[in-house]
Amino acid sequence: MTILEIVAFTLIKIVIILSLMLFTVSYLVYFERRVSAWIQNRLGPNRVGWQGILQPFADVFKLLLKEDIVPEKANKKLHAIAPIIALFVAFSTYAVIPFGPELQIFNYKIPLVVADVNIGILFVLALTSLGVYAITFAGWSSGSKYSLLGGIRSSAQMISYEISMGFSIGGVLLFAESLRPIAIVESQSGWMWNAIVQPIGFITFLVSAFAETNRLPFDLPEAEPELVGGFHTEYSSMKFAAFFLAEYANMIIAAGLIVTLYLGGWQIPYIDKLGLPSLVETLLQVGAFVFKLIAVLFFFLWIRWSLPRFRYDQLMNIGWKVMFPLSLLNIIWVAILIMIFN
Repeated sequence: MTILEIVAFTLIKIVIILSLMLFTVSYLVYFERRVSAWIQNRLGPNRVGWQGILQPFADVFKLLLKEDIVPEKANKKLHAIAPIIALFVAFSTYAVIPFGPELQIFNYKIPLVVADVNIGILFVLALTSLGVYAITFAGWSSGSKYSLLGGIRSSAQMISYEISMGFSIGGVLLFAESLRPIAIVESQSGWMWNAIVQPIGFITFLVSAFAETNRLPFDLPEAEPELVGGFHTEYSSMKFAAFFLAEYANMIIAAGLIVTLYLGGWQIPYIDKLGLPSLVETLLQVGAFVFKLIAVLFFFLWIRWSLPRFRYDQLMNIGWKVMFPLSLLNIIWVAILIMIFN
């Protein structure tokens, strides 16, 4: 392909993924409210549109029409920058997550990933570590003690669980011998999914993903009973909507990483033995990725309405006394497996 064709295909993929992400985020909010209603044996949103399916659009219009209030004592520049950083991190990370193998159409081979880079996992870790700055800036710049406490909690929480997450990914990289996400997916062919081969790493990464995305039972930075609204107490209108959007986008990113690193990505075990046409096989594999993504997202929602919030000392104890040793144990386990089975 020529450079112009590569640029054109990349731009098309960016537009498609951004559109799908925005649509998915809006309806993930609706889906969460319906799931919570189902778990708590109540109705949930069922007024706006047919069975409430237009509720996300009503929520967006409501936030658009709200007044943007900035506290008098706030640092206005950082107060405005914080939600932009949160959105940038959330929507940039998905660039390196592959959602299917190469698509062959009209004599073109199109990789189903926006940016197929050799250091994709490092790119993800670097960007996700920036996410803490958005919450810290939001907490400090608001001039509110509740927001400040939320920002401090978030910083400590993310630093604590990022270490466990990094060591959990270390086991995956040892197996794949590559930092490239597509190579990691290809290394899990058949039933050699990392969730099966290294279950300890899978569990530690899953728990760390909950902590990194501030989802229950790890939502200490925005604990309503203690901190009013946490780091976004002083945010309103579209700035609050940006944080809300970033939270759910980060949840999709976390689910995509779990599927890519541990659940075989787009892999359907032994599908190549069926002798299907190339296009059909590719579409089935993309469908498999989407199915796994939806299953992990449902697990995120289910846990939120099943477990109570941890106390802050429990959160830190789990991070340093349980997760960190387990993630180190996982690396030793993977190294032994590689030594034995080459």
